[in-house]
Amino acid sequence: MGTTQLETAPEPKYWHLKTVLSEALDQDFAVGEVLPNERELAARFGVARATLRQALEQLELEGRLQRRRGVGTTVAPPRVGVAVGTAQHSWPGDGAEGWEPVDAAESLPPAAVLKLLGTGGDFAADQPVHTVRRTRVAQGQAVAAELLYVPAASVPGLPAIEAPSGPARARAVLRELQRLVLDGQDRSVELGSARADDAKELDRLPGAPVLLVTTRYFTAAGTAAVSVATYRADTCRLTFGDSGNVEITHEPRVAS
Repeated sequence: MGTTQLETAPEPKYWHLKTVLSEALDQDFAVGEVLPNERELAARFGVARATLRQALEQLELEGRLQRRRGVGTTVAPPRVGVAVGTAQHSWPGDGAEGWEPVDAAESLPPAAVLKLLGTGGDFAADQPVHTVRRTRVAQGQAVAAELLYVPAASVPGLPAIEAPSGPARARAVLRELQRLVLDGQDRSVELGSARADDAKELDRLPGAPVLLVTTRYFTAAGTAAVSVATYRADTCRLTFGDSGNVEITHEPRVAS
């Protein structure tokens, strides 16, 4: 990175510095590379460290940089695209999505999920469901954590004794779910705050901004499963294509 004159810029110094740094990230640094320390950067650009920190914080908010304890400030990988199109449908675990099964257990769904699942028929409000936890990994980094709620009626062929918990049980639930004929799905996305357990898994602080993606999966009998996925807001972006799949995008960013 070279030096630059910031005094004559018509915009705030930190904002102009952010633009200069963004261009340097595209040209001079690779994904995962560690930036020089704040003292060196501040001296190189002739700005106060407070101004530099503002620029770095903005780049981190935009997903261009990541700050990791014990490592420093590194160039972030491309953002994960969260597609919200509905032209195509697929069950969770159907295809290479980057999701890794972590665990599965029986538990009562939270009230919001219970409302989406509906009551009556073979499903009652006090009936436990299979809760599958998965983690989505991109570039070696956890970018999303998912809880998938599957009523027992949706997976009647699931073995009761074999693999009672753990990743093997999670894979078994997914495998049985994929035996059903998927009639459709709907998806909603909203901004939220990371819960303590999700924050730990995603290497974020509790309360950090996240994208909450809720998906309902339908068969002829009704709602077969509900997924609640928590995405790191600093590593994701919404895409509005025709595909209903969640895809990882690797296109280079265009400096703004």
